[in-house]
Amino acid sequence: MDKTALRFLLRERRALIAPESHGLSRPTRQGRRAPGLSQAQIDQLLHRAPDTYGRLESGRYLNPPVDLLEDVARLLGMNEHEWVALWRYALGQDPPHPLNARAGEAVPGVWQQALDGISHMAYISDRSWKLLAHNEPFAAMFPGGRVPGNAMRWMTVDPEARSVLRHWETAWAPLVLPQLRAAIAADPGDPTLCGIEKEVLLDPLASRIYESASAYVHPDGGERPVRHAVHGDGWITVCAAQPMAAPRARLLILPFRAGERRGASRLRPLRAR
Repeated sequence: MDKTALRFLLRERRALIAPESHGLSRPTRQGRRAPGLSQAQIDQLLHRAPDTYGRLESGRYLNPPVDLLEDVARLLGMNEHEWVALWRYALGQDPPHPLNARAGEAVPGVWQQALDGISHMAYISDRSWKLLAHNEPFAAMFPGGRVPGNAMRWMTVDPEARSVLRHWETAWAPLVLPQLRAAIAADPGDPTLCGIEKEVLLDPLASRIYESASAYVHPDGGERPVRHAVHGDGWITVCAAQPMAAPRARLLILPFRAGERRGASRLRPLRAR
């Protein structure tokens, strides 16, 4: 626990919440000059015992429960960065899930400029694999430049994908379908993911692979064979990351190497000197 950082984070957020916005009056007792909600008012709004929030803010509440952290974060209007910071300062670990259940559906608009400045194929998809942005090199990979609206649906059930993604049955499907299965396990109510799953289960080949899906859920660093619409057969290396402001969104950068031989597997890992 980092008591000092926790106190500053909570005080700063608490000061931004006007009591009047919750139907409360601003405390006027002598000596009380701090802006925003008082500690007692937070206990009142969260229906907690007196001094529950005070113990959290001061660092006296060891191992605070998840529901308390969630209630405080939502009341104080924290964003995903602050939610992560709250967990790290209070419990010394990252949260098990985003604060907002729909996090990862949008990214800052400047990401399009960032993608346009990348020479490799690159795109960003949301938490359900809907494409949010892509660059021209990525569009050039597809026949006619037709970029799919949902990357997961295209990879798993679109007939075109089975010619663009070479050796689809052995090199792609066994690695892609477990990602879909893991995403549904984490969010079984997502309508887009559930719709893709229904299509997968109706596809004889995809359903067989899906039902025997392995534990593979992370594409970062993998090499896979493709048939590029412009450059022909070759390999892409999957460089995967996550925009920090949008948990569960995905940034994929896909360097392409023409030819039948792999290349990136021979590169050494990058380590600080």
